[in-house]
Amino acid sequence: MAHLSGEERSEYVRAMFDRLAERYDLLNRIISAGQDMRWRRFAVEVAALPDHGTLLDIAAGTGDIAFEALKQSPSAIVAAADFSLGMMRVGRRRQPYGQAVAWTGADALALPYADESFDAVVSAYLMRNVSDIPQALAEQRRILKRGGRVVILDTSPPPDNALKPIILLHLKVGVPLLGRLVGGAALADAYRYLPESTQAFKTPQELKSLVELAGFDDVCIRSFMFGTMAVHWGVKRD
Repeated sequence: MAHLSGEERSEYVRAMFDRLAERYDLLNRIISAGQDMRWRRFAVEVAALPDHGTLLDIAAGTGDIAFEALKQSPSAIVAAADFSLGMMRVGRRRQPYGQAVAWTGADALALPYADESFDAVVSAYLMRNVSDIPQALAEQRRILKRGGRVVILDTSPPPDNALKPIILLHLKVGVPLLGRLVGGAALADAYRYLPESTQAFKTPQELKSLVELAGFDDVCIRSFMFGTMAVHWGVKRD
């Protein structure tokens, strides 16, 4: 499944997240032992949103990043975009921020926003699912204002250390098992795809290089969860 490419990959991922929508948040909390919200808080913090700033949560899912931005910056104008309508429907029902966010169906490779529209563009678990990372980054840079920040939260392949066998066991056995227990057989393939896509994704340094090549400066990385999760952020200069 993780080997799919192009439109076939996009359609598979879209259908997968539509199926996951109702149980996605619960599964995230279980699989990460509740740590995923801490990573999202950090991602919003390094976005450094100004007062009355504008933020796009791209690949927003059910809105965790968007809602965290409103918690940290109540004066912010926050948009959330995703190509899974099922995920966004769940997000719109969530209280207290579901109706305070501007939800938009969107393709991350062709965003429906004008140039220099946002002070920050933040994504969680987008990059490992897109078919063209440079194009996704180019679109995010296009819609950022000068001086604005891009922030990327995503998984990383397990680093080569003593914990790698345990992490791989969790990814290959634990995650699919949890997905089946919580989501049933209908979601079993989705929770095989997620570990596969993690192992096939870029290392933090490889992704940093792509962010820099896309024209962002001062690119930083912070890793979490024994090196299997990373936040990248950078600035759009002139």
